[in-house]
Amino acid sequence: MDIKHLQYFIEVSNFNSFSRAADHLFITQPTISKMIKNLESELGVALFDRSRKQLALTDAGLIILEQAKLIDKAFKNLETELDNLTGLKKGHIRIGLPPIFNAHDFLKIVGSFHEKYPGITFQLVEDGSKKIEEDVGKNLLDVGIIVLPTKNELFNHFSFMEEDLKLILHPSHPLAEREEVQLAELANESFILFNKDFVLNDRIIHSCNNVGFNPHIISESSQQSFIEEMVSFKLGISLLPESICNNLNKNIKSVKVVNPSISWNLAIIWSKDQYFSFAAKEWLKFTKEQLTKGFQD
Repeated sequence: MDIKHLQYFIEVSNFNSFSRAADHLFITQPTISKMIKNLESELGVALFDRSRKQLALTDAGLIILEQAKLIDKAFKNLETELDNLTGLKKGHIRIGLPPIFNAHDFLKIVGSFHEKYPGITFQLVEDGSKKIEEDVGKNLLDVGIIVLPTKNELFNHFSFMEEDLKLILHPSHPLAEREEVQLAELANESFILFNKDFVLNDRIIHSCNNVGFNPHIISESSQQSFIEEMVSFKLGISLLPESICNNLNKNIKSVKVVNPSISWNLAIIWSKDQYFSFAAKEWLKFTKEQLTKGFQD
């Protein structure tokens, strides 16, 4: 039995489809079908019920899937340990980034690390803080940048930025020329927010509730650019971090929000329980040093 047979079996079970698994693995469907057939012959059981419209695991398939995942995890840990022995000549780091995050300085650090260790590759995944936390917890990501607070029983974290959110609106809006706006003054406005995968969604709604109103949300998005575009077309207002507001286009103004101000605190998180590769450890150490140095400069 080859480890690839088990890995292909896991992928087919994840997608419930031979064709989609084959596309994901960049192989042909006949190849993956043949491998699964060979695995079934070797084990002497059917792994999938092919009589239904949608592919489904048999009872034997469910049992074997559980063991296959354990074997695959052990094999990947072995590969990681071997990578450790090569002195960071190769490796792969999976990083979750929120789309709302101004990643310029952060990517500069990633670039510096890559110059030092050119054999290490990166997978950068954009998502909201909630999804990033979930994926770090499931070992789908090594590290992630999220909005605090986090689940301290599950994750270690390193906080590196705290700033206020600012109101963004069209220049023709009656509040656009103000120095500052009280949050309660936005009670009758139409809000455009990030979707529920983003902690900022909860933070803004909770802050509005605390001053006596429930925000009228006309749209939610996962894309900062789309939110800005909607505001520029006078469809509503939004709240974005100050660092993002420094780079808005001319069709959008930003105004300070007070009573209360709404802040966010960004942090890098990594799991307390999952295996952490040497490459990821070295990247985290390097990044923390660079971010700390940035605070002191």
